[in-house]
Amino acid sequence: MEDRIRTRLADGSLVEMTPSEIRADLEDGTRAAAGRSKLPPLNDDELAHLHDIFCSNARFSAVDIGDEVVLSFDGSGNADVGSRVEEMTVYQNHHGADMTELWNIDYSYKAIKTILSYESNLMKSCQLNLVAPCQYGAMPDLGRYSRPDGPVPNWSELLPLGKIAEARAAQEEAGEYAARDMVFVAEAMAEAGADGMDFDTAGAAGDGDFLATLRAVEEIRRRFPDLSIEVGMASEFVLGMHGGLEFKGERLAGMWPHDQARVAAEAGATIFGPAVNVNTRRSVAWNVARAITLVKKCCEESPIPVHMNVGMGVGGVPMTPYPPIDAVSRVSRALVDLTRMDGL
Repeated sequence: MEDRIRTRLADGSLVEMTPSEIRADLEDGTRAAAGRSKLPPLNDDELAHLHDIFCSNARFSAVDIGDEVVLSFDGSGNADVGSRVEEMTVYQNHHGADMTELWNIDYSYKAIKTILSYESNLMKSCQLNLVAPCQYGAMPDLGRYSRPDGPVPNWSELLPLGKIAEARAAQEEAGEYAARDMVFVAEAMAEAGADGMDFDTAGAAGDGDFLATLRAVEEIRRRFPDLSIEVGMASEFVLGMHGGLEFKGERLAGMWPHDQARVAAEAGATIFGPAVNVNTRRSVAWNVARAITLVKKCCEESPIPVHMNVGMGVGGVPMTPYPPIDAVSRVSRALVDLTRMDGL
């Protein structure tokens, strides 16, 4: 009879599986990813390495000495200790952050624009108090530009009515507003001394959202040649909510991480953050095998550093507010060992 290994489902639940069941999940996870993306599945050696990681009963798993990667954050701290500046000092001094990020609880560039003087003053304070690089981050959040809260018609209401042309026009108009707001905020943050900008959860509203981000990045790079720009995705696949949008002749709908990284670099980004959402009903091992299959080519081909999104619910990390360290450490090690990515 096989031993039973304590492991996790992607909702954070502690479960027991046999080594054979873990191996079957790894094989099924890479097949699921390869079948959708047309990318090659993981080979036997890669699956064997993952099997070793997930069949260990150790509380914590880690890369070998010398294989450590950069740790960056889309948002540092949760205002549990004093001010946001103090929280980032904690992340720098005690949590091992190589790069911090100033952020607001209303994590949207449209909202940040209304409190920009306050946020840019905080950025100045961060630059005076921190040693680690500090960027500013928020979401493009294209949906906020639709009615009833925004100025353009709501394409989610138009599409079910069959008003395709009107829905597409609304997304295009919203994209113009979003790009202007992102550039406006970036200009103020650069003047306040920010080391970089982060456009997090890009593509959350589909290809229109991603295009607005790329256009903003392109303009920011033109104005600020030395500013770091990170583009972190919302998903492994760009949804075609519009379907016809292109960037420099390339259709954005349907892009997988390796294509996303390429166009982000062409726009002027300096860091790319792929995201692969988890299936909470499957094991962490299944989700990690799927995630690695989808991002391995991205890490091999990306012209800029790749920092995988491994927050709650992405990259194989369980979808729970406080992901268990046994799962997070295995996910992190597996991603670095098999993809040789630049950061997490």
